[in-house]
Amino acid sequence: MSLESMLSENSYPGRGIVAGMSSDGKYAVCAYFIMGRSENSRNRVFVEVPEDNGIETRPYDINKLSDPSLIIYHPVRVDGPTTIVTNGDQTDTVRNGLDKGFTFEQSLRSRTFEPDAPNYTPRISAVLNVHAGKYDYQMSIIKSEDGTPERPIHCTYSYGKPVPGEGHFIHTYQHDGDPLPSFSGEPKKVEITSGIDDFALLIWDSLNRSNRVSLFVRFIDIETGDTETRIINANK
Repeated sequence: MSLESMLSENSYPGRGIVAGMSSDGKYAVCAYFIMGRSENSRNRVFVEVPEDNGIETRPYDINKLSDPSLIIYHPVRVDGPTTIVTNGDQTDTVRNGLDKGFTFEQSLRSRTFEPDAPNYTPRISAVLNVHAGKYDYQMSIIKSEDGTPERPIHCTYSYGKPVPGEGHFIHTYQHDGDPLPSFSGEPKKVEITSGIDDFALLIWDSLNRSNRVSLFVRFIDIETGDTETRIINANK
């Protein structure tokens, strides 16, 4: 499926994660974007955190920050050969779980969707494992069943043999609405047919201009583990 079409035809997919492999088979690929409808949600930027090769969200204008909960967190952390990408503070839950010997799925069992009734925003997460020339990735969504706070659903998807030029895309909301409807179905298979700069621009230019906030894209060399990163912020 065309990621460009999927994004351009949806004014509010919310927050989204893409994981996959470059078309030449040399790179593990991940992307994470955030959108916002309120002033508080839009008042953010992605900033690199060199000490763990990750990123964090920061307020663009500290004077306009009204509520830091659910919007200020580390979306990306690197733990050894594993790159963790999530839409909330479960990034740390996954990292701590992996350090204790838990699997990705086990680490997230303690978490539920976000406490933002009536939306109950899903928690979406991914891990990319790159080690000694081998690569696999997993994705997860924790969402409310039928929009009820008592019934969380945990779904995990494992991709053991990534295909060059293909990836999977998961996002928080099916489309705009009030309340916002949660993502439905499995992660969508999408094409990854360009290098890092073109891929970043394809995603950014496809996001709704009124709602897009920040984008992170990373290519990881499967043989060496070296990384190349692009960050685009609407607030400059």
